[in-house]
Amino acid sequence: MIQRRIADAVPDELRSTLERILESVREGEISVNEAVAAFGARDAGDGLEFATLDHLRAARTGFPEVIYCPGKTPEQVGAIALAMLSRGATVLATRAAREHFEAVRALAPDARYESDAHIIAIEREPLPRLGSVCVVSAGTADRNVAAEAAVCLDVMGNAVARVDDVGVAGLHRVLGHIGALRSANVIVAVAGMDGALPGVIAGLTDKPVIAVPTSVGYGASFGGLAALLTMLNACAGGVAVVNIDNGFGAACVASRINLSAAAMTDRA
Repeated sequence: MIQRRIADAVPDELRSTLERILESVREGEISVNEAVAAFGARDAGDGLEFATLDHLRAARTGFPEVIYCPGKTPEQVGAIALAMLSRGATVLATRAAREHFEAVRALAPDARYESDAHIIAIEREPLPRLGSVCVVSAGTADRNVAAEAAVCLDVMGNAVARVDDVGVAGLHRVLGHIGALRSANVIVAVAGMDGALPGVIAGLTDKPVIAVPTSVGYGASFGGLAALLTMLNACAGGVAVVNIDNGFGAACVASRINLSAAAMTDRA
């Protein structure tokens, strides 16, 4: 299943080139180093002075390179998105402002903007949504980070369930979603303030928990550092932690776990 998804993510022209290069390596016509150089040569030539795109990332990891918008002008984001579309069918841009989206939509009218997640997405050949990932947020103030994780997971080809506003100040709220937590292959738990939610969830299920500390909280939260330290010191086992406000990073980890689990189920 994973191999098939990776193959589908590679455009026909690029696949043909890769096959010729790899066949040459197998026949001993070129060395591995020469093949690497050939890959680099094939990847060059987008005509962008400000970016060198990694068009082979989908072949290596199962999903294309993602555009991080902060620090880039709307025109740069638009140009990068257009260059990516020339080689593939999916574009994902994170931390995007409305101005970035307008620049992309001017070049690709099928682009959509997920305002809660601050994400631009283009899916000309949507991936099937496989497995199950549950994205849980502690409070409404954590919603944007949770939305970033959920939208990224969705575009990456994962079936996603959302559970919002179930922080530990009202423990009965998360207990009311035990079924969703236990049926998922992996859980993304997003929390600021004291950051206790991921540890609580990990004590209620045998599924891996990806903890995302957010910068939500009063002064002594130190911009999310307090939540980060709580999650790193979680008493319950099975908790892995990403950086503060990093919904995208959590989605990348959760997607790999979920799609691997879905592939094993498919083979069974």
